[in-house]
Amino acid sequence: MKIVHAASELFPYVKTGGLADAVASLAGALVDRGHEVAVFVPGYREVVDHPDAVEAETVLRPRIEMGDVFMSGEIRRFSPREGLTVYLVCRDEFFDRRHPYGTGERDYEDNHHRFIFFCKGVVEAMRLLRMNADAVHCHDWQTGLLPLLLRHAEQRHGDILAMRTVCTVHNLAFQGVFPMRSFYRTNLPEELMGIDGVEFYGQMNFLKAGLLFADRISTVSPTYAREIQTPEFGCGLEGVVASRAEELAGLLNGIDSTIWNPAKDALLPATYTIGNLKGKWTCRSELLRRHGFDPDYPGPVFGMVCRLTSQKGVDLVLANREFFKREDCRLIVLGKGDPELTRGLRELAQALPKRVALSTVHDEGMSHLVTAGADFFLMPSRFEPCGLSQMYSQVYGTIPVVTGVGGLADTVVDCDANPPEGTGIQVAVSADGLLDGLDRALVLHRDVNRLVKVQLGGMRKDFGWAATVKAYEMLYGDGE
Repeated sequence: MKIVHAASELFPYVKTGGLADAVASLAGALVDRGHEVAVFVPGYREVVDHPDAVEAETVLRPRIEMGDVFMSGEIRRFSPREGLTVYLVCRDEFFDRRHPYGTGERDYEDNHHRFIFFCKGVVEAMRLLRMNADAVHCHDWQTGLLPLLLRHAEQRHGDILAMRTVCTVHNLAFQGVFPMRSFYRTNLPEELMGIDGVEFYGQMNFLKAGLLFADRISTVSPTYAREIQTPEFGCGLEGVVASRAEELAGLLNGIDSTIWNPAKDALLPATYTIGNLKGKWTCRSELLRRHGFDPDYPGPVFGMVCRLTSQKGVDLVLANREFFKREDCRLIVLGKGDPELTRGLRELAQALPKRVALSTVHDEGMSHLVTAGADFFLMPSRFEPCGLSQMYSQVYGTIPVVTGVGGLADTVVDCDANPPEGTGIQVAVSADGLLDGLDRALVLHRDVNRLVKVQLGGMRKDFGWAATVKAYEMLYGDGE
């Protein structure tokens, strides 16, 4: 099949979270299955400057209709591997910026214009290059308008651009809600402005468009697919999601074992396997040393790699300050995000310099080292559509401490509730719940034989794409 993806991030070119990893690894898995895959991403500065993209070929200079004006752009392409083509939708006014979505303090005020332009650029490139896709797969709110814009273009030009459209929700909390006055930039019929279209409490909702108008919708774990049909997790769109329940699939993301594999990971100071964990202890010592701790410290090391937000449960960690004052634990956090939570973690690290360390510099190598070198990986999310870090940690022999929500519930088996199959610790979504998990981790760490059994159980798990990619093929129409 010819499959077109559109996403606002793609590893290794631009990454702020798990979206980039998920899109890249799914695209690669589809290529491995013999499909012809194209991925469209915005031509951000860091993407254009990436070594793979330096020699990118300019294939189009379309004029994109944006309301009552036309805006010029460029479509560039390069091929990082056989069967995979990356297309960049470029316009310096919109994408030649240091960060993809905002300054770090606030979102860019023109994000609605930027991603309307991006979606229209994808449609124009598909039309003018006559890509004739079997499926167009859009990801999250930034591409939520794409199915609607694509079908509208087909009607206007008498073309068939794609046989089927699929919209995947990686995180329903981010919906792309903007003032309704920006709707005119879409050049869509006015009847789509209403409640049966993109309207959401008087505003325009990009993700709602994808949920309503894609042929199929999916999210990234079975549990999250059920959760987002409830008021607790639906973020105001639970009714829209429930109305498409027959077209909704919960498909668990996989991980790319060519990148996340402790036996081959070139970013680690030492590699290791399930049959020889010596390299893990080397990673542990190096992780401690780099953060100013005794590399031979014998007690448990807790690691955390995430956006520093309340969604990720960072406030629950801060609520357990007293626990981290103990002599018999260390905490190493890598991430950036909410200024108040970042300040709280920095103050904790300053108050406990021999026990807690914080790094807010994005460092892919350090994220691998924390995953490999820690004994326990903290992921106390309030909600987690899928999560990849808890999968990475298990295959690296690092025991996850997670809340029982979304993809965490689907991928981590509690070692106390189910000792034969246990690979981690599940806790309630609360400060007391996390404290219970931390205390259980200390108990587990003291029982070396049981600790190793849980570690090896995680390392044996297969989080690859084999089953999920076949399910996506069914969504795209193959086999029906």
